[in-house]
Amino acid sequence: MSLYSRLAWRNIFRNKRRTYITGIAVAVGLAALMFLDALYIGMADNMIAAATASFTGEAQIHGRDFLLARDANLTVAGSERLLADLRNDTLVKAFTPRTLSQGMVTSAANVNPVLLVGVRPDTERALSQMDDVIEAGDYFGGNDPQNIVIGRKLADLLEVGVGDRVVVTVSRAGSGELSQDLFRVSGIYRFNTDDLDDGLAFVRIEKAQDMLGLAGRVNEIALSFKDPRVSQDETHPFWTDYSTGGNEALGWPRLFPALKSVYQMTTAASLILGLLLFTVVALGIVNTMFMSIYERMFEFGVLRAVGTRPGGIRRLVILEAGSLALLSIALGVGLGFLVTLIVSLTGVNYQNIEFAGVTIKELIYPVFHLKQYVIFPAGVLLFTLLVGLYPAGFAARMSVTRAMKRTM
Repeated sequence: MSLYSRLAWRNIFRNKRRTYITGIAVAVGLAALMFLDALYIGMADNMIAAATASFTGEAQIHGRDFLLARDANLTVAGSERLLADLRNDTLVKAFTPRTLSQGMVTSAANVNPVLLVGVRPDTERALSQMDDVIEAGDYFGGNDPQNIVIGRKLADLLEVGVGDRVVVTVSRAGSGELSQDLFRVSGIYRFNTDDLDDGLAFVRIEKAQDMLGLAGRVNEIALSFKDPRVSQDETHPFWTDYSTGGNEALGWPRLFPALKSVYQMTTAASLILGLLLFTVVALGIVNTMFMSIYERMFEFGVLRAVGTRPGGIRRLVILEAGSLALLSIALGVGLGFLVTLIVSLTGVNYQNIEFAGVTIKELIYPVFHLKQYVIFPAGVLLFTLLVGLYPAGFAARMSVTRAMKRTM
C-alpha cells in the first residue's frame, strides 16, 4: 500500500462520527437498490411464470395471421413435421398441439360463449398446470371422447357439476356450418383468473378436430424451453427456423406485450433508483470531503510548503473519497445481502393481485443477480471517485499562503 493510500485511510477516521454517518447513508442506499432490484426481478419472473406456465406456454406456433383473425380454418402448416422437429429440438422442454375455436356451451339452466380448446391430455400435462388445478372430478380420466373440462366460474354460470351434460356448439372451419355434440363434465378447474375460469372449455383434440372438420390439423402448438431465456430473446434463430411455410413462431414478449413492458420497467426502475442513490453519494461525499478539507487547510498548506505537488494533494483527497466509498460498499453489500436473503426465505405476499392482465398466484421471492454485487458496487465506487475530483481540485488549487494563515 502506498503512502498516499495509508494516509487516506487514516484521514477518513479522524472524524469518525462524520465518516460513519456518510458511510451508513450511502450503504443504506446501496442496500435498498440491491434489494429492490432483486424484488423487481422476482416480481417480473413471477408474473411471467403465472402467464406462461398456467396455460399459454413460453412460446407458440400458429398459422400466420391466426392471432389476428382467430379463424379456426387458419391452421399450422405441416404440423406433423413440426411436432417431429420439436421432439428432436434440444432447446425445447415440452410442447403440445391444440385446436382453438369460438363456441357456445349450453346447459339446462343457461348458455355461455367459450373458447373451445382441443388438447392432448398427456402432452398438455407436461406443459400447462391444467391437471394441477382440478377442483372437482378429474382431468380427462379414462378414454371417454365425450368428456369436457370447464372452469369453476363457467360451471357456476351453467349451474352444472361433475357428471352433468352440456351441449357444445361450434362453427365448422371453412363451411361455417354449425356443429353440435353432447358432452359430460368430467372435471372442473380453478385458476383464480376470470378469463381462464369462465372463458375456456377443454375437450380431447380428436373430438374437436372432428367437430370443426379439421381432419388432423391443429391451430396452435404451445411449447416451453429448457432455458427460459430463449423465450425472451427475440433475435434467437429458433423464431426464424419455425416461422416458415406460412407459420409464425412467437415468444411470450410478442404474445403478451403488456407483460414485456412490465419486464422492461424493472430495468427502468433500477435505473431511477440508481440515479437517486448516486445523488445521495454525490451530496454526501462532496459535503464530507469539503468539511474535511476546511478543517485541514493548515495541514494542506504545510504539505505544499514542504514540497508536495498539487497532484499529490489531488491524489490524497481522491483516495480519501475512494476509501470512504469502499467502507460504504462493504456495509451496503452486507446489509443488502442480509435483507434479500431474509425476504427470499419468507417471500412477499401479493397473491391474487392483478397487474398488466396477469394475476399473481404465488409469493414473490427476490432473485439474486450478479449485477447487484458487481455492477452496483462498482458504479458507487466509480461515481464516488468522479465526484471526488471536485473537492480534490479545490484542495490542489489552494493558495499556500492562505492555507498557512489557518491555525490548527
